[in-house]
Amino acid sequence: MARAMLEYTKTVLKKVSFDTTLFCKEVQKALTRLLPYEIEELKVFIQSLVQQNPELTQCLIYLKP
Repeated sequence: MARAMLEYTKTVLKKVSFDTTLFCKEVQKALTRLLPYEIEELKVFIQSLVQQNPELTQCLIYLKP
C-alpha cells in the first residue's frame, strides 16, 4: 500500500508541475504522508523534474532536513 502512495504522489507531481505554487503544496502534502525511505526516493524524482522545469527549484526548500 505504501508503495502505491509513492507512485500516486509521483503521478500527481507530474500533473501539477506546470504550476509552481500547486507543485509546492503537493510536495508539502507528500512529505507528511510518505515514509522516510519513500521521501528519499521522492527527492530523487523531484530533482529530475526540476531539471526539466527549472522554475520548480523554489520547491526544493521543503526537501531540506
